[in-house]
Amino acid sequence: MALGLFRVCLVVVTAIINHPLLFPRENATVPENEEEIIRQMQAHQEKLQLEQLRLEEEVARLAAEKEAEKEALERVAEEGQQQDESRAAWDLWSTLCMVLFLVVEVWRQDQQDAPSPECLRADEDELPGLEGAPLRGFVDDLLEALRSLCSRDTDMEVEDFIGVDSMYENWQVNKPLLCDLFVPFMPPEPYRFHPELWCSSRSVPLDRQGYGQIKVVRADEDTLGCICGKTKLGEDMLCLLHGKNNVVRPGSEAEDPLCVGDSPYLDTMRVLKWFQTALTRAWHRINHKYEFDLAFGQLDTPGSLKIRFRSGKFMPFNLIPVIQYDDSDLYLVSHLTREPCGGTPPSSTDWLLSFAVYERHFLRMTSKALPEGACHLSCLQIASFLLSKQSRLTGPSRLSNYHLKTALLHLLLTRRPAAWKAEQLDARLHELLCFLEKSLLEKKLHHFFIGNCKVPEAMGLPEAVRRAEPLNLFRPFVLQRSVYRKTVDSFYEMLKNAPALISEYSLHIPSDHGSLPSKAVIL
Repeated sequence: MALGLFRVCLVVVTAIINHPLLFPRENATVPENEEEIIRQMQAHQEKLQLEQLRLEEEVARLAAEKEAEKEALERVAEEGQQQDESRAAWDLWSTLCMVLFLVVEVWRQDQQDAPSPECLRADEDELPGLEGAPLRGFVDDLLEALRSLCSRDTDMEVEDFIGVDSMYENWQVNKPLLCDLFVPFMPPEPYRFHPELWCSSRSVPLDRQGYGQIKVVRADEDTLGCICGKTKLGEDMLCLLHGKNNVVRPGSEAEDPLCVGDSPYLDTMRVLKWFQTALTRAWHRINHKYEFDLAFGQLDTPGSLKIRFRSGKFMPFNLIPVIQYDDSDLYLVSHLTREPCGGTPPSSTDWLLSFAVYERHFLRMTSKALPEGACHLSCLQIASFLLSKQSRLTGPSRLSNYHLKTALLHLLLTRRPAAWKAEQLDARLHELLCFLEKSLLEKKLHHFFIGNCKVPEAMGLPEAVRRAEPLNLFRPFVLQRSVYRKTVDSFYEMLKNAPALISEYSLHIPSDHGSLPSKAVIL
């Protein structure tokens, strides 16, 4: 069996080895189609070479496109970087412009806050608090609208407002914060105002002291500067100012609608009526630009305005028409929301004298000589808070914040600067209340500026005011005994409640405040 298989395998192997296709013999002939095969292979090779060239061109094109795309991306990135740089440069420029504007504004305010009296006639200060800038811009816009409605030939000329009182002196405590703004005005040409103070006359009733009158005269008929109306000129003499046909006649003052009857003196009631009407017309002209309402706060006080927002909040402020006395910082005021003497003018032609700008100037000038963090304004602020709280408890009295400030001004003038250090607040408050008590018991509190020779001459007070007799702010108490007794009782009640009231003010009261002035015998 095994031998048989071996034989079969040997035969198969021999057949395979001797097959002519696998192992051709040396004398075998070449197939006839060999040239055709070679020709086809050459054609295929050429085709492959063409395909290779096409592929190389495609690869080069793709590489070029990729390079172009890369360059475009780089160009876009550079442009974006340039835009970012230009935007950053613009933001930096805007910031620098804003900083420059603020620096200029601060410099302007510092210049206007300088000791020179002429620098206090502009609305240089921003109003404290967040409402300051919007209110200032609104009042400017309102007064500008008022000017546009007035005729330059027949109507009054309104000037820029001046901020006064506690808001601008940084010691107001009552809420809501209230701004008092003076609005000076001048008559149209050829008229002018000639203020006459009470001290310019030898015999003046006591109730007219501290007031003045404003005479309306023609500028070309000033009898005070030309003698042609006071003396009789000869036929061969001619006044070079007025001419032959324009001789001044005594009593030829202006017939102004703001005066009463034949009187040449300006009437406060007519001025207030004119001012309220002008403000109403000005508001109607610009109200479409604002998203709030404007209303008169008090019917008996024209110029007392109140901005009422849609949220229900409101912002009160006072616009007070005033007339400047000569070229000084003294103003004649038609009315005040807080009368310093607690009374009313004797007649409608009497204007109250306001030294508010001088007071503000004096406080700032004094502050420069006081130690850093001086307590004088805090002292006035606490006293004002006590008086306000006591008025709510027992009703208002004739004692006002103006009396407190007058007492503080007297103390500032007599005490050394070192006495107003911050740690001496309790001693200075005690001294202020004692000074006020002494003034009440003596019924004598002199006006700080009128007739006070101790006021520095650098203040620039008018000479007539410096040489006048001192004005007693407590003079009404001499005749009004019931009012006086009520005021003194309210004052001592305030001293009694001072510890509790000051604790509400969130200030610590040392134990020595128990020695506040005790109630004295009132005769």
